[in-house]
Amino acid sequence: MENLLASTIDTNSQPPLNGATAATAPVLQLTNIEKVYQTATIETVALNRVNLTINRGEFVSIMGPSGCGKSTLLSLMGLLDEPTSGTIEVDGRPVQSYSDKELAGLRNLKIGFVFQSYHLINDLSVLDNVELPLLYRPKLSGRERRQRAVAALDKVGLSARTGHFPSQLSGGQRQRVAIARALVGGPEIILADEPTGNLDSVMGEEIMDLLLGLNKTEGVTIVMVTHDIQQAMKTGRVVRFFDGSQVG
Repeated sequence: MENLLASTIDTNSQPPLNGATAATAPVLQLTNIEKVYQTATIETVALNRVNLTINRGEFVSIMGPSGCGKSTLLSLMGLLDEPTSGTIEVDGRPVQSYSDKELAGLRNLKIGFVFQSYHLINDLSVLDNVELPLLYRPKLSGRERRQRAVAALDKVGLSARTGHFPSQLSGGQRQRVAIARALVGGPEIILADEPTGNLDSVMGEEIMDLLLGLNKTEGVTIVMVTHDIQQAMKTGRVVRFFDGSQVG
């Protein structure tokens, strides 16, 4: 958790390479990505020569059967793991050129994560859960952190639930809290792993409408892993995987 959230570095001060600018470079560029898991007896190819460009402001769905490499791909995009080979660029700069501290800063400032299982801390209130990523931004005062958390909860329609605990919320409300936590730092990219997977159809539609609204009205780039073809078809682009390879 600390590596996911901790940072004091301003990645905006790091210029993109090769003359690219933030306005023209894809926000994420994956080139010839391979990910291989090796044990003493078995070699498993999770991703095989994947080439994928995510442009700023896109809403992209990643689809495919279980075990095809979707979640592995999302972990690589979120800089939570490293590829076995290939290059990942953020705003035109290869992430291999970042120090560990810079990578932590990149995750904290540019990327928001939404998980199928919410990953909320049960002993913390809704407001404290949302505020958590901001604790690692020492330039923000306690008052500023609290104001940002309240504003993020207001965006997802939960401003009246700030003092509640996760156990007091429905599944859909908990996922809204998770989305507010992803939004609180003002990320450019949200990576969502099956965000409606644990919800009934009604709650799933509400969460999907919320993500679509964030993409359309605020320009947040979203990459979503999903098994739901109806949800995927609402997004701007569907990328399909099978056995670790991109098939469409």
